[in-house]
Amino acid sequence: MLSFLPMLLMLGAVFYLLLVRPEKKRVAEHQALVDALKKNDRVITNAGIYGVVANVQRDQDRVTLKVDEANNTKIDVTFGAIAKILQDDSAGDKKD
Repeated sequence: MLSFLPMLLMLGAVFYLLLVRPEKKRVAEHQALVDALKKNDRVITNAGIYGVVANVQRDQDRVTLKVDEANNTKIDVTFGAIAKILQDDSAGDKKD
């Protein structure tokens, strides 16, 4: 029984390094993204919907996105549905 102890400890360390640690890092990065979310940010959801943040309701875990300017279409999503904030590339497109 004592001979299995080193193998179990090694298995536990591999489990932690390959599964637990990367997941904690991903959750922390998403939480930082949600904390930085503000009005007029361009975002993409996990479902692939592009939109502009119209309203952030942190107490209700809700973000209102404007998805169509012509019809003034808005949808409400949870913070967990936001995949990333899109950067404005207009400043980075300057060519010499």
